[in-house]
Amino acid sequence: MVIKGVLFDFSGTLFRIEPVRDWLAAVLREEEVDVPPEDFERYVTGLTEAGALPGGPAPLRVPERLADAMARRDLSAALHREAYTGLARGVALPDPGLYDALYDRHMRPEAWRPYPDAAEVLAGLRRAGIAVGVVSNIGWDLRPVFRAHGLDALVDAYVLSFEHGLQKPAEGLFRTACTLIGRDPADVVMVGDDRGADGGAAAVGCEVRFVDHLPVRERPDGLRSLGLVPD
Repeated sequence: MVIKGVLFDFSGTLFRIEPVRDWLAAVLREEEVDVPPEDFERYVTGLTEAGALPGGPAPLRVPERLADAMARRDLSAALHREAYTGLARGVALPDPGLYDALYDRHMRPEAWRPYPDAAEVLAGLRRAGIAVGVVSNIGWDLRPVFRAHGLDALVDAYVLSFEHGLQKPAEGLFRTACTLIGRDPADVVMVGDDRGADGGAAAVGCEVRFVDHLPVRERPDGLRSLGLVPD
């Protein structure tokens, strides 16, 4: 196919959230909460197993009281916060203010790292005249992350689940994205790391290609290897 447009997922595809250890350490510093090393390690393990960091490791189990919020978390900002602060509260942290502070931290640009080849691939698509959209299941506005990392000018449209009241794999999100970038779905490739959610683009006629959801240092050229940019 001749690619005329590319849609990208956000977390695990173009960007990766910082590790749980760094996330917690940053918040403890900012909130001026000192904890013994052995407690810090216990909190890291607990938050990791709870799946409390959005974009980080998945929960080992979801408490029944949070099952509905987790299932619908990307439909609204309120549900997203409820779900993830609820998971974090399963870990007994030393200050009750830390739960909201941790959630707020994950929305800040400095908590996210672009994959090493993200800027190169996005810039190559722009030079080639290929339209770019970002389609994300998310409960907050990720545009500031792209602006802070100098990538916003390389994106033509953002389609965020909480702004549309739909979650991937809903066909409506992909149709909207194709409309906003002005391309027929048959000429568009969707790139993501989740075969269930991102694979929904196939239902509207997009080709779908996948990358591995790995730490930034372990995936230096996952986007480049997809062959999206013409030679």
